[in-house]
Amino acid sequence: MINPFVKSLRRHATDAERLLWFHLRDRRFFNYKFRRQVPIGSYVVDFLCVEKRLVIELDGGQHAERVEYDEKRTAYLQGHKLQVVRFWNNDVLKNVNGVLLVIKGCLEGG
Repeated sequence: MINPFVKSLRRHATDAERLLWFHLRDRRFFNYKFRRQVPIGSYVVDFLCVEKRLVIELDGGQHAERVEYDEKRTAYLQGHKLQVVRFWNNDVLKNVNGVLLVIKGCLEGG
């Protein structure tokens, strides 16, 4: 059963999350399986490729004021052997192909 909080996050996804999910879902992106709004400990990550242990986080403007929180969160995830890559929502909306190239590089170990 899906956590109600996770369900709410999925239902109220940002435009950037919806756009990136369109490209990542259903193994559309180089046949990698991604999940969205995945609980890890007390955090919920935006996207996760379990196979490559890659977390993708999309940040809106509020994250500019939450740097310490985001650093703690990233350290926690890295402590669980996860690679974390962050993008600003505007980057996804204005340059999704560039974002996808970065993600591809992370998946290929580069």
